[in-house]
Formats: sequence, C-alpha cells, structure tokens
Amino acid sequence: MKSKLMRIAFATIANKGLEDNISHEFGRSKTFTIVDIEENKVKSVEIIQNPASMLTHGKGPIVAKHLSNMQVNMIVSSEFGPGVSVLLDELGIKKLIAKPGQRVIDVLKDKALIS
Repeated sequence: MKSKLMRIAFATIANKGLEDNISHEFGRSKTFTIVDIEENKVKSVEIIQNPASMLTHGKGPIVAKHLSNMQVNMIVSSEFGPGVSVLLDELGIKKLIAKPGQRVIDVLKDKALIS
C-alpha cells in the first residue's frame, strides 16, 4: 500500500525554505514554501513567489486557486480573510493558523506534521 503524500503550503516572507518565517497575511505573503511530507518526514521543499503579488485587490482567491492547482492539501498562515476561507473550504484545502514570525520547521514539529 502506497503511503499518502501531504502537500502543505506555508505563507512565508523570504526564500529560506524550512528556516523561513510565517507571513503576517496569507494573500500578501512574499513567498509560499511548499513542503511535501510522506511517512511523517519532509520529502521535498519548493519555494514559489506569490503569483498575485502585483495585484492591488483579490490576491487571496488567486493564490488559493494557484495552490489548489499545485495539489496543495493544507495551507498554513497567520491569518485568512473571510473570502479566502470560504474558497479554501470549497476547494477542500485545510487551513492551519500559525503565529507570524514562527519558522516553518517549528510549525511542522509543533503541529506534529513531522516526527
């Protein structure tokens, strides 16, 4: 039986991978750190720039759809606006709140997403 891969997107502030910090806001984060987890271990880490960073309005829904297209199962951010929360629910993507400034690796450990 094949183990299930979990793909988690973290709203982050730079290009530091697992050492990066959680952004203060989902739609306005500079980057997203995409972490693939299998059998409670990190399998890969990818950093993407926020695809909606140049927009004035409507960033959250565009980012949510982009991450959905990347087969993300869960998004970790310090905040989700009401509109994007509903959209993520409709897309079947779980939301997880983390403190802004917390490191990605610490969130993974604190939330027992890796062993």
